[in-house]
Amino acid sequence: MGQYGLIIDHERCWGCKTCEVACKQENRIADGVKVIQVSEDGPKIVNDKLDFRFAVDVCRHCDDPDCAAACPVGAISKRKDGIVVMDYETCTGCRDCLDACLYDVIAFDQERGIAQKCNLCHHRVDNQLLPACADNVCLAHCIDFICSEDPI
Repeated sequence: MGQYGLIIDHERCWGCKTCEVACKQENRIADGVKVIQVSEDGPKIVNDKLDFRFAVDVCRHCDDPDCAAACPVGAISKRKDGIVVMDYETCTGCRDCLDACLYDVIAFDQERGIAQKCNLCHHRVDNQLLPACADNVCLAHCIDFICSEDPI
């Protein structure tokens, strides 16, 4: 079985944040909580030119996810297709996964008292649809959904 994931071309990103909006709408993410985030670096002068860079931060769906190993109740698991999912009904809000994530891409929903992360819109993928962030919403076309035979 292939492994699903996202490939992000950070050089093409111009910070429109439509990926953030699409994710929030698709997954009904609360205000103040982001499981995909566009971060900004700049403006600053680089080689006598004005430079402004953007980076898309989202779960990498690691081959051996530290967040899953750190969860004391097993709320995070890796599917056979490589998607690392969080069961929000099982999450106790201990935040161990936040500390374990090497990429700092797990958020905490204060209102619900649970951690949240990108589930790669597995409900869409299971129905042969693209994740919301990769479904032609990115104006710069910098987010691609892939299926690889190699672990991501």
